[in-house]
Amino acid sequence: MGNNPYFRSLFEPKIDVMIIGVPKEIKPSENRVGINPAGVLELTKRGHTVYVQSTAGEGSGFLDEKYEGSGATILPTIEDVYEKAEMIVKVKEPIEPEYNLVKQGQLVFTYFHFASSEPLTRAMVKSGATCLAYETVEMADRSLPLLVPMSEVAGRMSIQAGAHYLEKPKGGKGILLGGIAGVQPAKVMILGGGVVGTQAAKMAAGLGADVTILDISLNRLRELENFMPPNVRTLHSNELTIRELVPRFDLIIGAVLIAGAKAPNLITKDMLSLMKPGTVLVDVAVDQGGCIETTRPTTHDDPIFFVDDVLHYCVANMPGAVPYTSTTGLVNATLPYTIKLAEKGWKAAVKKDESLRKGLNVINGKIVYKSVAEAFDMDYVPVEELM
Repeated sequence: MGNNPYFRSLFEPKIDVMIIGVPKEIKPSENRVGINPAGVLELTKRGHTVYVQSTAGEGSGFLDEKYEGSGATILPTIEDVYEKAEMIVKVKEPIEPEYNLVKQGQLVFTYFHFASSEPLTRAMVKSGATCLAYETVEMADRSLPLLVPMSEVAGRMSIQAGAHYLEKPKGGKGILLGGIAGVQPAKVMILGGGVVGTQAAKMAAGLGADVTILDISLNRLRELENFMPPNVRTLHSNELTIRELVPRFDLIIGAVLIAGAKAPNLITKDMLSLMKPGTVLVDVAVDQGGCIETTRPTTHDDPIFFVDDVLHYCVANMPGAVPYTSTTGLVNATLPYTIKLAEKGWKAAVKKDESLRKGLNVINGKIVYKSVAEAFDMDYVPVEELM
């Protein structure tokens, strides 16, 4: 009897249904979408209602007809989606035109990176919404399952971008990343040995570059030593080592992440004077404020700027340039959590899933993630008090 689905349906608690909204991303040059048609089908076949804004998936190659075929209802405007949905599923944080669309009691499930934006934080607090951030969902082993897919994409793209901007017409030194016979390859420094740094190192090493990874964790450096190819070496990270090394490198990748908090400035402004003109800095940590002091967010339309003849590439949504790959990889990771939230409601879901609980940053207008509150000296309420 225990394996009979009929009897299970009699005794298992009834699963609730939810109205889910998927708005079109309006951040500049952002072509990803929060749920693809395959994800919509998994939700609608469970009885949930999914509203998708018209053309939301076009940038990723998913047409409205495909969403409708998966059971979604297409709505004409972003206002319609926010108005009807109990849970909003996005890719990027709401930007200013969306602030007033977020409703009290609404659940918003997306990347927020609150610690890098006080206006966003205050807007979401004012809205009275509940904000569950992809980037702070954290497993028992400290891994960040919803950040991993985009970190993989961004890490690999950082090398593509860096190699491109090392070309002389783009403002770089005019160095081919992998060199050729008789000519040394470019020297690449990667700050951080996590997912971004690892993927960047694999790409750079595969192209033949001379790669050095710096990290403060000796255990992580030992792990990297065990599987990286011979043209990748590791060093323990500290300010003096970085300062002594920067003049020797052609491409520097900022790949440092502290979950939910602002990234530390490992490359300070005065270090730029030590670098040769045309050195390229790619700060993947820009979403969390950047690990290079001179970082400021840029876009795919206007991706670079120079400070002291050093080229900075600081695009805040790098994976948005490869939206089909990025959307598919992201939904593969987020969909199981989206289903949990839809079927149980966020309170029951986070009570049963500690990793999902850590994704809560704001509950009904109160900050429940300590690093976010500390970043802006705002009030903090432990999540337990609001459950």
